[in-house]
Amino acid sequence: MTSGEAEVTATEKKPPKTRLISGPGMLLVWLYGVMVVGAVSRSVVQIATEFDHAPLAYSLSAVAGLVYGFITYSLVRGGETARKAALVCCAAELLGVLTVGTWTLADPSAFPDATVWSDYGMGYLFIPVLLPLSAIYWLRKRAR
Repeated sequence: MTSGEAEVTATEKKPPKTRLISGPGMLLVWLYGVMVVGAVSRSVVQIATEFDHAPLAYSLSAVAGLVYGFITYSLVRGGETARKAALVCCAAELLGVLTVGTWTLADPSAFPDATVWSDYGMGYLFIPVLLPLSAIYWLRKRAR
């Protein structure tokens, strides 16, 4: 077998990476990128200046920013493994939004200040609850 044949054989065995940022995927990347900037910058300022006031809320906003960052990275990276990781992360994000959203409505005193996910993301135009739903739909569709 010549080196050219070996290269073709190695290439044939490896499936092409699933592109996740075509069409609506690009909009998801853009929206997740905006949410990364919003959540991370908000939490950094709040943690640096007034962490004692609402440590749980500010920590949850920081976690939300990290989750958004990971999903953005996974969407840009592409490939089946990244798609599956993003799908799991989006499901965890949705669970977090629903949990924190319900918690902030049921016991507002637990959150002296809002998080990104408070009231299901009302302070962010409900994007935190709509975004993972859209992303889960898109990522599942890309698997087909």
